[in-house]
Amino acid sequence: MDYDAMDATALAALVAAGEATPDELLDLALDRLRAVDGTLNAVPLVFEETARRKIAQGLPEGPLRGVPFLLKDLGAEARDYPSHNGSRLFRWTRYDRDSAIYERLAAAGLVVFGRTASPELGIGPVTEAAVYGGPTRNPWDPSRTPGGSSGGSGAAVAAGVVPAAHGSDGGGSVRIPASSCGLFGFKPTRARLPDGPYAGEGWAGMAIDGFLTRSVRDSALLLDVTQGPDLGAPYWAPPLREGFRAALARPPRPLRVALCETTLTGAPVHPECRAAAQEAAALLADLGHEVTPARPDADHEGMMAAWTDIVACGTALSIRKAVEARGRPLEPDEVEGVARGAAAHARAISGDRYLEAVGRIHAYGRRMAEFFLRHDILLTPTLAEPPARIGRFAHDREDYVAYRMGPDGVFAYSPFTAAFNATGQPAASVPLRWTPEGLPVGVHLAAPFGEDELLMALCGQIEAARPWFDRRPPLVAGGQDA
Repeated sequence: MDYDAMDATALAALVAAGEATPDELLDLALDRLRAVDGTLNAVPLVFEETARRKIAQGLPEGPLRGVPFLLKDLGAEARDYPSHNGSRLFRWTRYDRDSAIYERLAAAGLVVFGRTASPELGIGPVTEAAVYGGPTRNPWDPSRTPGGSSGGSGAAVAAGVVPAAHGSDGGGSVRIPASSCGLFGFKPTRARLPDGPYAGEGWAGMAIDGFLTRSVRDSALLLDVTQGPDLGAPYWAPPLREGFRAALARPPRPLRVALCETTLTGAPVHPECRAAAQEAAALLADLGHEVTPARPDADHEGMMAAWTDIVACGTALSIRKAVEARGRPLEPDEVEGVARGAAAHARAISGDRYLEAVGRIHAYGRRMAEFFLRHDILLTPTLAEPPARIGRFAHDREDYVAYRMGPDGVFAYSPFTAAFNATGQPAASVPLRWTPEGLPVGVHLAAPFGEDELLMALCGQIEAARPWFDRRPPLVAGGQDA
């Protein structure tokens, strides 16, 4: 069996046909993890005994039965898989019940055997949390970041440890690692996936779970088995017409595609990122879509300032609840600089100012919705630059606002992704270009609110026209350097 040549869908078919066992696939995943993780530091929490026990007890007869899988070390709460949440403050957090999304993943038959590295409490476009003893590195170039906050999942999937892994996305945290690691990442419409029972919503509705995959069909399958509201959800996404996998069965109708080669505020991007967007536009035109230059007219900087305030308040709440639950004060080294800065910033935000920030996010969503009355898809680069070098966005600094909003901050580096966390629209990163140095550069596609199936169909069409599955990083034995 050529483990690297198969996505999760194909591996599940082998198990269903009796041509491979879940234990054999887990052996392959663990062998690959041992071979690469000394370099990558992508999977700090390994639960092999738990995975073996679940296999021995009998896996559910789901569509992904027997496929090895990893949870991000943030969210996806599960009784059998304690978490650090990327933080020394939250080391070995244990849960008294399973989250709805984990229950759905387990019911699909996946074999979870570890948790992947994330930055502390999910803040930032890199994965360099102190709790893991060092940064998580990119298998395409270990001097570069795999992105964040689902960077451990991105690195593990790109390195072939698993064909797919769980992530989450509150400002691009699935799409940024997808771009940085040469993978496919899809952020669904707000509330498409369940948040309960531990939360009603994340970051005022801007955060949602997702997946890092090598194939579009794996993301479609994972979204099909996890989508839909859970018990007591405060609001629901518009129902799907047929489902994500069904959307891949036929190409999309000719679409009106808006091409934005700059940031949303009109600033230039790295030439490789601009070239990626231009090449994607040419491909879409060849596929029969109408491509025209256009840039949304909205208060993008105001949106990002509001996003920054909301995330600061969410960070402060998480820290306060953890400290109160254990009953003793916070120690100086338990929280890193950026999170300390976020909590300090939150203390200056009154209740009415917080609600004002939420209102600005909603106003931004309404303004962006007007743009999508005239366009079906917005095409941009995923990032303004190729993957950053390790250390550039380290979490040791305390000026949280400058970290996010400064001239060399996160917003300048990732000016596209958070917009669609604010609007709640579906968005995806597709790996279509590699730099001369072999670094992946993603292309970002966003669709109107609720049009997840349209976007998935377009991504499938792009994959068929410009396949990327066989491009493997040099770190992988036998892999080809792109």
